[in-house]
Order: sequence, then structure tokens, then C-alpha cells
Amino acid sequence: MMRKQMVYFLLLPDTLLIDLAGPADAFLFANRYQQEMRFELRFISPLEQIICSTGLQLSPLLPLPRQVEADAIIVLPGLVGMDFPYQEEHEQICIRWLRQHVKTTNRLVCICSGALLAAHAGLLAGHAATTHHDHCRELAQIDSSIRVEENRLYVQHDNISTSAGVTAGIDLALQLISELAGPLAATAVARNMVVYMRRAGSDPQLSPWLMHRNHIHPIVHKVQEAIIQQPDYAWSLPLLATIACTSTRHLTRLFKSHAQISVQDYISSLRLSLASKLLTQTNWPIEQVAQAAGFGSARQFRRVWRTAYAEPPGEHR
Repeated sequence: MMRKQMVYFLLLPDTLLIDLAGPADAFLFANRYQQEMRFELRFISPLEQIICSTGLQLSPLLPLPRQVEADAIIVLPGLVGMDFPYQEEHEQICIRWLRQHVKTTNRLVCICSGALLAAHAGLLAGHAATTHHDHCRELAQIDSSIRVEENRLYVQHDNISTSAGVTAGIDLALQLISELAGPLAATAVARNMVVYMRRAGSDPQLSPWLMHRNHIHPIVHKVQEAIIQQPDYAWSLPLLATIACTSTRHLTRLFKSHAQISVQDYISSLRLSLASKLLTQTNWPIEQVAQAAGFGSARQFRRVWRTAYAEPPGEHR
């Protein structure tokens, strides 16, 4: 059964259009590539209409809801400009609404200077956060309990996510899509939007679906895309070299140089991740999990599994 995920974009005058449109399109594209979750977008504001950063008028906007779902995502896009006192009446209305309605069960997503609005509402107190580099000092001045992490693409702390400026909001949206709808969906969205998958280097656990992609070599990306689309396929180095239109030796050298991992280890990491998901989300026997994840046998699966996990597959389940 498809789950519904509500996403509220809280909009004010001078909202940066890319902070709004980039993540919004990412969530909508995610609806195309998976059947587990449908993202429902709502654009809310204390004003019926606003003029965004490009001069485009956005209307009609929905009023601030009296209630939001316990698991709703609330997105605060940034505003154009350098000074954000948030003293206008409509800004104060938003601050009061955020204080009243954002609970610990909600996901709060702050893009660029949107973190300043959240800080004024007291929602970032005691949390690690980031924002556009021009506003890091201001963020720290609003609330000294915020641990401001500069030079970061985005920061996730509990259910609060904050990102650097403009296009970093797309990276953060892709990460949320990966968490909620799966890494395959996030990868498909990134490919559709023609952006590379990235994650912050200091994240405690890096998904193999997103790792080893922060390079610009077209041949390596082409091979990675093929593997990600069918990680359970019986990939061979000659077949991948044919896809890349190069020799096996050259592909091996390119992959190691740019992805910082061997071709076989890359394939194995994706298969292990897929197997882990199948173990925790199905009651399939080990033999079926091994086959579905692309391993030749349950014995091979267990052997590769031991290289990455301390507990056996049965205990992992």
C-alpha cells in the first residue's frame, strides 16, 4: 500500500525561487520512480500571494494550517538579501506558527537562510546546523546554543536538516528521498535532474548507493548507472567494459582512480545493501534473499556478508 508523505513549503516574500523549486521538483520526480510513497506538496503562507526572488508572483497560496500531520515534512526556503530581522507582521506570524506546530516527530528542513527563521522560532536550540556561508555568524548570534557547522553541504541532527545555499537544497532533498523512498528512487531523481548524488563527508553512515559518485568522469558514471539499475544482474568486467566502450584494463584503472573502489567491490557493496533491505523488510529465506540480491548462492552471500557485518544474516534480520 502506498504511503502518503505530506510536505509543507512555508513561503514568505522574497523567497529564493531555486530554494523552493529545486527541492519541490525533486519530491515530485520521486513520485515517478517508486510506488512505496507519494509526496504530497502544499505551499503555505500567512499571505495569499507573494513575490519571490525573481519577481514572479506566486498565488494563490494556502493559509497556515491549524494542524499538521505528525510525520509531515516542513520546508523553510531561504530569502533573497543579507538582512533578516524577521520583524514584519507576517514573519512574526510564521515564527509563532512554527513554535506551535513543529513537533519532534516532524521533519524540519531549512534551506539556506531558512535556518535563520527556524532559529528565531527556537527550533534549532541545542542542535547542529548550517546555512549559507554568508549567514553562519548571524545564525550563531541568534541562539548561542546552536552548533553552527560552516563549510558543510548540509547537516542532519535528529529530525532537523539544514543546508547551505541554493542548490544544496536539492542535495538535501535527494538525501531525504533516499531515506524515505529508497536510494534507487533518489538516484533516478538525480539522473532526471542531471545532478550528481552527494552526501556530507562527515555523515556517520554512508549509503553505498550514494557513495563513490562525487566525480565527473562520464565513463565511470555510465558504468555505475548500469550497475545501480540492476545490481542483481550477473555483471562481468567484459560486459561493463562493452557498455563503457573501453577495455577491461582501462575500465578497471578508471574506476579505481575516480570512484576510489574496485568494480567488484562496488557491485558487492550495492548487493549487500539490497540484501540488508530484503532481510529487514521481508520474511524470505536466506537462499531467496541471496538470489534476489544478485549472489550466486547462499554460501557466496554469507561469505561476502561476513566481510561487512559482524552478525550473520539471520541475526541482522
